Formats: sequence, structure tokens, C-alpha cells
Amino acid sequence: MARKAATTNAMRHLDSRDVPYEALTFGPEIHSAQGVAEALSLPSERVFKTLVAMPTSGARPRPLLAIIPGDSELDLKALAAVADEKKLRMATQREAESATGLLVGGISPLALLHKRWPVYLDASAHNADWLVVSAGQRGINLRLAVDDLIAVTGATVAAIARSEA
Repeated sequence: MARKAATTNAMRHLDSRDVPYEALTFGPEIHSAQGVAEALSLPSERVFKTLVAMPTSGARPRPLLAIIPGDSELDLKALAAVADEKKLRMATQREAESATGLLVGGISPLALLHKRWPVYLDASAHNADWLVVSAGQRGINLRLAVDDLIAVTGATVAAIARSEA
């Protein structure tokens, strides 16, 4: 029996904008997009993960959020080029959790709108009308229209992912 999803800040943001979505629940022990895809019987290329990247220059670098398919890896050079940064690195798990206030496996661009961080969405998102992203809490993801995610987050769409080797 599926458990009832808690209401997260991401859901509140979508509700306040009358954006339709479907809450999908699974075990909170699952921390990866691939694991979510398997648990929900969804194609892994439709379950997107949100990664935190950090510029390597600047006294107080501002994090960037990269949303890519669960079956891909982030191309840091491509993201740096689109973000007009000289060089980027992946945030460590500790850095990502500290900066976002969310646990890895539950990091969501929708839950971080108040941070006003730049958001980048891989262009493959447009391969279908919908995608699945975290709701800002482990164990809950949201299925919503690609265009709605872009509109709410202000995401820049670009080719920033590559197939995992």
C-alpha cells in the first residue's frame, strides 16, 4: 500500500502557482534517480536528478543547480560554458547538503526557489512532455510537465549531460 505523501515546500510552490503535478512516493532509503526509476517502474531517462555544482573561482562562489536524467552524468565543461564560468566542480555531499539544507537524494530545484540560484536543465528533458524530479524530501518525487518546471524555476535549457560510461 502506498503511503500518503507529506506536503513539501516544492509542492507548496507548485500549488501556489496552480501548476499540476503528481506526487510519487517510494522508500526513503532510495537516494538515487536510478533507484527511484526502478522503484516506480519509470524509464530512468525521465527521472531527473538535481546536482549542485560550484564555481572554482570567486571568494564566495554561488552554487548552480544542474538537472539531468538519472541515466546520465553531468558534463561540467558544458555546464561551465553555458553558465559563463571558467571552471566548475561538483559539490561534495557535505557541501551540497549544507548549502541546500536538503539531504542528497532529496535535493530539488523547486524546494530551493528562495535561494535564486541559477538552474540548468538538460535539453533531453524535451524528449517527452513530462519528467520526474525530487519534491525536496527523500521518498517523494513529483511528475510534472517539462515546460512547467522550466517556467517555475527559470531554468536555462542546454545540453549539459552525457551518457554514463
